[in-house]
Amino acid sequence: MHVKDAMSTVVLTIGPAHTLRQAAQLMAARRIGAAVVLDNDNSGIGILTERDILNSLGAGENPDRETAQTHTTSDVVFAAPDWTLDEAADAMVRGGFRHLIVLDEHEPVGVVSVRDIIRCRSAATERARAVPA
Repeated sequence: MHVKDAMSTVVLTIGPAHTLRQAAQLMAARRIGAAVVLDNDNSGIGILTERDILNSLGAGENPDRETAQTHTTSDVVFAAPDWTLDEAADAMVRGGFRHLIVLDEHEPVGVVSVRDIIRCRSAATERARAVPA
């Protein structure tokens, strides 16, 4: 299986000036754990995850004052749609993160998470078990 088979194509894109509260509300409404942050003036494409928001709250920062720009990971590892799920999982393990932005022609087309990979592998295992020997 490939990243394109597992990724979510419903990508939440926010700007660097969104507050962490706004980002959290948008992420919660879509039931997703990461938002793509587009900053055409500076770093380009970054990612803001639920962990970034949690770390800020844990540090006592005000989610109505803190912006996505301050907490965005900008040294992002991107996946290609034709990567295998093993390649994506390996990149996540090496980088210590749970989400990859999927780029096609330098444009974000999806996000793949550890949960997506597990879901696909679990479904494949169930299909294999259902096939009579």
